[in-house]
Amino acid sequence: MSEVKISAADVNKLRQTTGAGMMDCKKALVEAEGDFDAAIDYLRKKGQKVAANRADRETKEGVCLAFTSHNRNSGIVFKLTCETDFVAKNDSFVALANEVGAILLKNLPNSSEEAMVLPFNSSMTVAEKMIEQTGVIGEKIEIANYAKIETAAGAGQVLPYIHMGNRAAVIVALNLEGPEYVEAGKNAAMQVAAMRPVAVDKDGVNSTMIEKEIEIGKELARQEGKPEAMLDRIAQGRLEKFYKESTLLNQQFVKDGSLTVAAYLQSMDKNLTVTAFEHVALG
Repeated sequence: MSEVKISAADVNKLRQTTGAGMMDCKKALVEAEGDFDAAIDYLRKKGQKVAANRADRETKEGVCLAFTSHNRNSGIVFKLTCETDFVAKNDSFVALANEVGAILLKNLPNSSEEAMVLPFNSSMTVAEKMIEQTGVIGEKIEIANYAKIETAAGAGQVLPYIHMGNRAAVIVALNLEGPEYVEAGKNAAMQVAAMRPVAVDKDGVNSTMIEKEIEIGKELARQEGKPEAMLDRIAQGRLEKFYKESTLLNQQFVKDGSLTVAAYLQSMDKNLTVTAFEHVALG
């Protein structure tokens, strides 16, 4: 290999383009004999090798983010996960998560798999960027728990909430549009982050979960010595308690325990309600 003089400006340019460390960038340029594109390929291949070696690692840390469109007719929520809290708190990792979020909001893919084939920039896909950054950071990186909500123009709005430290993120859809409902929507989203409801209301609870709650209710009643003839009625009563504790509109509002979430929204406007929500959290 012929000696090629690598300038600090070239190293810095590659660093700005890829996010790789200074020494990694210098080595890549030396290996590529100063060819900038070849140096990028070198770093990508390094990322592929690291990604392959870490494919079975768990990614329990990361960043949870929520984004909504300017007109608030669409929103996305997702996690960009990594292996350690140290990486999750790094400014460059958070910046990467925000770049990914902007791409997801612009394209509104139907799944994380569809998100991975979207262009990250003119030279690589989102999947290729993940592999590249795995080489840079040295940890497995994934897009997880991606979800979206879309509302038709004039049919409501989507509001976001990101919990302190990016540990959780929520999007909530309201049935009414207008800036006067933004605070109510954000309060509803905060409720979701705090209380983790399983559905908007009892009609949204899936049948499998209902059957499970009924069986749990019956078994608890049996353990309490209740007669078999009373088990169904007791289980139904426990199910109603489950709805109050675990469905958003029926929950006690965290900012005012004298109201349910439904009553709080109706205090803003008698017709205001939540039509959907999506929630992601670490852990």
